[in-house]
Amino acid sequence: MNVDSPVTLPSRRHFLQSTGMGLGSLALASLLHEQSSGQERRQQPHHAPKIRSVIWLFMTGGPSQVDTFDYKPELQRRNGQVLAGADPSTGFFQTSGRCLASPFAWRQHGNSGSWVSELLPHTARHVDDMAFLHSCYSLQNNHAPASIELMTGVNRPGYPSMGSWINYGLGTMNENLPAFVVMHDTKPRGDDNIWTPGFLPKSNQPLTLDARRREEIANLTRATGMGESQQRSQLDILRELNQSHQQQRPQEADLAARIQSFELAFRMQQAAPEAMDLRQESRIVQDLYGLNQRDTATFGRQCLLARRLVERNVRFVQIFFSATRISGGAVNDVPWDGHSDINVNHRDCAASMDQPVGALLTDLKARGLLDSTLVVWGGEFGRTSDSQGASGRDHNPHAHTIFMAGGGIRGGVHYGATDDFGYKAVHNRTSVHDIQATVLHLLGLDHTRLTYRFNGRDFRLTDVAGNVIRDILV
Repeated sequence: MNVDSPVTLPSRRHFLQSTGMGLGSLALASLLHEQSSGQERRQQPHHAPKIRSVIWLFMTGGPSQVDTFDYKPELQRRNGQVLAGADPSTGFFQTSGRCLASPFAWRQHGNSGSWVSELLPHTARHVDDMAFLHSCYSLQNNHAPASIELMTGVNRPGYPSMGSWINYGLGTMNENLPAFVVMHDTKPRGDDNIWTPGFLPKSNQPLTLDARRREEIANLTRATGMGESQQRSQLDILRELNQSHQQQRPQEADLAARIQSFELAFRMQQAAPEAMDLRQESRIVQDLYGLNQRDTATFGRQCLLARRLVERNVRFVQIFFSATRISGGAVNDVPWDGHSDINVNHRDCAASMDQPVGALLTDLKARGLLDSTLVVWGGEFGRTSDSQGASGRDHNPHAHTIFMAGGGIRGGVHYGATDDFGYKAVHNRTSVHDIQATVLHLLGLDHTRLTYRFNGRDFRLTDVAGNVIRDILV
């Protein structure tokens, strides 16, 4: 060492940053490393998948199982009589404890002889392609926590949704479109917490499309006067700056997600407008989905867009249903929430929903897409078999029906059962984790092995529960 050479002393700020404050940084880095270790997405299934895509038709508000797919003759016979075992506090309000018969006519459909109410004639044509889960139940009796539980496996905000888990586990099949898309009109109770990526990297969040804005994608249009090459140059510079910043902060996963989002937006400028241009569809197809009718136009447009997205290899599409027709005077912000008059409420909802659902199943099958697509229909819970007021039904977490149709599903199958009044699931009770495990299984994912380390623990969508419902699978 040359003792005559000048010595440069660090500034006090630099000294604090590199010593005392650096200790805190080291501790934080250690914690972040623990959270992010082993977080690279597999991009490969655990086993051979049965399907490529999922379309989840989320019936917000809780459709009544005993007025749609779970026919109960005993409930019809005992109208107005005391419902044995009824608990007036089962739902969110108070119920009468007396049976309320379904106001709708029922008949059997298909080779399977499946019972469907008069509300759903278009959907009923496809019963032989459906597996009905009649014994679903929730641990929650209100909309937001029940919806969050169904999609994240946990009844409180902050946990990743099924779509985000699937995106994390399998990645995208189309680099020019997002792997996870959510469509809604008025947001359901629980809103973004239902489809959040939670603690997963933000690159697993969905693209959300609002029907009130005609599914317009914000910030997708290139600035006026900017050409593609100019924008590409700007993105390249921005990427270099971000990557340089990230190299100094390797644990900032959100920064990597932000870089990916810029790149995806650039690629989507060409792919997304084409995918979402429903004018490319023939008038016959548009009429099939009911785009020419006031009641069905919104949901029909969403269902047709869902078909176009899975046709272009989008992996998970979720539509949160909102009814268009409101004939009873009161507007429900959760459509199937028939507290006051189940007859009026469910007729309104079915008038907006039935034709588009039937069209989606018809269209997927005609195009050969149903074999590679799983369609899921259902709400966050069911409704009570006893009345609320004169003719309404309260929330019922103890029983509801979900159907699945498409690839890997045994059609015309009825799994599980409720009691004679449709009040409680009593046979092969089906939890949210069972449903989640089954969907993941069809996509080629083992729900016990799809994990993410966060706060020192390996989390999974199904927590420490869940069984694949093999009786409904081919």
